[in-house]
Amino acid sequence: MDTSNTKSGFNKKSVAIRKSLSAAVAGLLPLPLWAALPTPVAPSTAPPAGDWIGLIQGYIKDGGLVLGLAIAVLGFLWIAYLGFAKFNEARQGKAEWAEVGVLGIVGAIVLIFASYLLTEAAGVI
Repeated sequence: MDTSNTKSGFNKKSVAIRKSLSAAVAGLLPLPLWAALPTPVAPSTAPPAGDWIGLIQGYIKDGGLVLGLAIAVLGFLWIAYLGFAKFNEARQGKAEWAEVGVLGIVGAIVLIFASYLLTEAAGVI
C-alpha cells in the first residue's frame, strides 16, 4: 500500500494545492462585505490626512490614557479589597474599627492623589 496517500485517497501534493486554493477563495469571497465596514476612529489629536507619524503618536497617546485609566481602576479595586478585608477583620474582633476608618480615609486620599497625577500626566502626554 502506498504511504503517500492520505485517508481520502488523494496524495499530499494535491491536498496542499486544494488547501491553498480554498484559502485563496475564502480570502477573496468576503471582499464585497468590507465595503460596509465603518471608517476607523481617528485619535483624539486628529492629525491631518496623510500624517502617519502624527496618527501613530495620537494612537499611542490614547493608549497611554487608557492605560492610566486601567491603573486608576486597579488602584480603586485594591483599596476596596483592603477595605473589605479590614472590615471583615473588625467584625471578627481581629482588628479595631478605628483601623477601618483610617484605611478608608487614607485610601480615599491615595485614590484622589493618583487621579490627580493621572490627570496631569494626560495633559503632558
